[in-house]
Amino acid sequence: MTQRYFEDFAVGDRFKSPSRTLTDAHFLFFAGMTGDNHPIHYDDEYGKKTRYGRRVAHGLLLTSLTAVGASTLAPVIEESIVAFVEQSTRFRAPVFIGDTIQPEHEVIALERKRSAGLLTLRVSLRNQQGEIVLDGEHRYLIAYRPTV
Repeated sequence: MTQRYFEDFAVGDRFKSPSRTLTDAHFLFFAGMTGDNHPIHYDDEYGKKTRYGRRVAHGLLLTSLTAVGASTLAPVIEESIVAFVEQSTRFRAPVFIGDTIQPEHEVIALERKRSAGLLTLRVSLRNQQGEIVLDGEHRYLIAYRPTV
């Protein structure tokens, strides 16, 4: 794939990644990996007693699905990404086992800095009904194109 550098991006560029259907295994693996063992994520009976009526995905599990490293953008910035410097996230709707989630990234700002450019992406996750269940922003330092 052709590598992109800061100069190769434009506000409005969009990147969609393959969708993923969340399963019980995703919930359990994430709980085991992070230690976030709140019963809303793993206990069906507990989930039935909540406002959602069933188990809900971990917020940070959903946030992790917006990672650029797991997106279609990753291979094209493999040589130019300098650092992931900031993120914000807003949870707009619950996500359940069986929901199919699609990550999207859109360039919303480009700011030239001294040694690398600051690329701001709007990130979102849509469920199978097309509803945005998570949105936020990521900021990355992206190298300028090397001079030859």
